[in-house]
Amino acid sequence: MTEALSNSRKVSLAPMLDWTDRHFRYLLRLVSKNIWLYSEMVTTGAILHGNNLQRFLAFNEEEHPLTLQLGGSVPEELAQCCQLAENYGYNEVNLNVGCPSDRVQSGRFGACLMATPDLVAQCIAAMIESVDIPISIKTRIGIDREDHYEQLQALVQKVSATGCQYFTIHARKAWLEGLSPKENRDIPPLRYDFVYQLKKDFPELHISINGGIKTLSDMSEHLNHVDGVMIGREAYHNTYLMAQVDKLFYQSDQAIPTRKEIINAYADYIELQMGKGVPLMQLTRHVLGLMHSCPGSKGFRRLISENAYKEGFGAELLIKAAAEVDCS
Repeated sequence: MTEALSNSRKVSLAPMLDWTDRHFRYLLRLVSKNIWLYSEMVTTGAILHGNNLQRFLAFNEEEHPLTLQLGGSVPEELAQCCQLAENYGYNEVNLNVGCPSDRVQSGRFGACLMATPDLVAQCIAAMIESVDIPISIKTRIGIDREDHYEQLQALVQKVSATGCQYFTIHARKAWLEGLSPKENRDIPPLRYDFVYQLKKDFPELHISINGGIKTLSDMSEHLNHVDGVMIGREAYHNTYLMAQVDKLFYQSDQAIPTRKEIINAYADYIELQMGKGVPLMQLTRHVLGLMHSCPGSKGFRRLISENAYKEGFGAELLIKAAAEVDCS
């Protein structure tokens, strides 16, 4: 693992279904030039048996560095998808071993895989063998009552033996029965100590931490113990928070973009995408968190939400809405 590659992963965007599509990733890249971006989870079945690869794999060149997250449990299928991802130009492929939704349980992947560490290792080994780009894994600290540190440690040991060096740990266990996916994001207690201990036990691995991280000071504190932090919902609902990341964690000397500068650049992107047939609402829904906590932010969100689906509106709606906000 090179130092440059390790440092580039200090802050990353969590893969979030229906949120981290290519349009939100482009918006976040306008906010931060350095944060490592992740796609939504895409299943191997959707890629291999669907009829629209562009829908699942296309991205904007500006998004690099970018990881494709896969959901699956068949080593050969995961390897095929890795090859496609490499051909498309992704910087990395990540295996989801943490999602607790009913959908992944029925398909026997996601968090279910934590119960079968040997299969996880087989999957990762096949993925690594198939491509030259890095392969990483994102997991919980445990599932149901199988949540002892020693079990997590054993999983990391098996997976790292395949050559995998990059681990992101959501510091909560997942209840596969009894809790909804939403409840699984909040109810199981955070055990940051588990993740810190992993870094002590595996100092040669790149360990990133995920779960409940909401402030820049949170990020700084975690980076005293691990190599990277992954930010989820806070990056979506309070997007401008990430504007400080380049200066604080990547030592960038570039000026921090203002909200209005980001809005103007994203308005240009909206015009381009609408010219390709992308509906305005699909593009503007991601920008609602950019004005979080600014005076007038409610009016900003309301103006966009009430009009983005109507005929005749375009990028000028975003500019008009931003004019209602008293924020730089």
